Amino acid sequence: MQLKTIYLCKGCGYESSKWLGKCPSCSGWNSFVEDVISTGSAKSSLSKTPRSMKIAAKETSTLSFQNKNSARLTTGIEEFDRVIGNGFTQGSLTLLSGEPGIGKSTLTLQIANKIAKNHKVLLISGEESLNQIAERNIRLGFNEKNLVAINEYNLEIILETMRKEKPAFVIIDSIQVIASLDIPSQAGSISQVRYCTESILELSKTSNITTMLIGHVTKDGTLAGPRVLEHLVDTVISLEGDRYHHFRMLRASKNRFGNCSEVGIFEMNEKGLSEVKNPSKQFLEGRIENAIGSAITVAMEGTRPFLVEVQALVSITHFGYPKRTANGFDMNRLQILIAILEKYGRLNLQNQDIFINIVGGIRLDEPAADLAVIIAIASSYLKKTIPNNTIIFGEAGLSGELRKAPHSEKRIKEANKLGFEKIISPEKFKKVIESLSSLV
Repeated sequence: MQLKTIYLCKGCGYESSKWLGKCPSCSGWNSFVEDVISTGSAKSSLSKTPRSMKIAAKETSTLSFQNKNSARLTTGIEEFDRVIGNGFTQGSLTLLSGEPGIGKSTLTLQIANKIAKNHKVLLISGEESLNQIAERNIRLGFNEKNLVAINEYNLEIILETMRKEKPAFVIIDSIQVIASLDIPSQAGSISQVRYCTESILELSKTSNITTMLIGHVTKDGTLAGPRVLEHLVDTVISLEGDRYHHFRMLRASKNRFGNCSEVGIFEMNEKGLSEVKNPSKQFLEGRIENAIGSAITVAMEGTRPFLVEVQALVSITHFGYPKRTANGFDMNRLQILIAILEKYGRLNLQNQDIFINIVGGIRLDEPAADLAVIIAIASSYLKKTIPNNTIIFGEAGLSGELRKAPHSEKRIKEANKLGFEKIISPEKFKKVIESLSSLV
């Protein structure tokens, strides 16, 4: 076997015989890393051809995936099952990512024990010892006999163990520490991650084993490894949130078997991650009444509305350049909203420091939160409180107009459920200045 040194782009997997500063494929800068591949040619075999199958509904009525009991592998955790599409599809490959300490291992251990009540589950960890896994399992209060764990990072041994144990569900923690002896590079390299994922994918599909991989993230929060990793798997989900807060949000960025717009909300406690059935009530807990600079908005995560508190603090700057800081809100969007407020709201904010915080450690990315941020800033600057029973949502345009937010009916219904009767939205006020005047 002959070895060859190549350079791979971490962003898109583009191969080059020499190092390049800019990737010709994805235009990423300084994204090439050195790797070693084998140049030996593999022998192809045409002795066996795959069996074809008709996929029309009446032709496939007797297949196993049409059986309601075998179509999905449910966990019993409603928030999780909703995100992945009412349970795992049998034989699927799911990738879970998240920052260190966010709760990935805890969540997967809870999922493993839930499934182990009715099916055999294999937990493969290349990062933790069996004693560490057992201690966490005891702390979470689980004692399922169908859950088997091994500590291994060699791909060939892992595949052989999966064939021998024949589990219904497998968790591998994590794909970045798994390595194959057939690839002459270290664990975590682009070639290793790609080869190991392809091998696990092949076994999962041919043996009908549902598999979940845990993946690392880079310092900017993106999934580590080659971009092809996301294309190989069936579902990509991420666990988000501030590890210094209790709330965690589970999102799907890719799902071949369900909707990508759903979100699951969890709360971290001593018993692991527990489901949050009423997120609106949880996010508003501890709110101070008649607080200056506090506005309540209705955020939409998928098809689910929940109330969030937006806090703003405006104070005179003691430096030559005013400071703008946002926690849980896009910084560039905040600069635009401040400019709109100065021009159309007629507020002089050029010598004011402005701080924005989204309570609960979550992040607001949708434009419907624009009006709540604007009014929270105005409330802090004018030192005027916003009535406690007021809900605010709407997108602000660069001409000072307010644009209708999607799912307005759902937002208003959720607000009324918790006693918020006064609505400030684009349906009632067409301009930013009109909405501000209603509070003065």
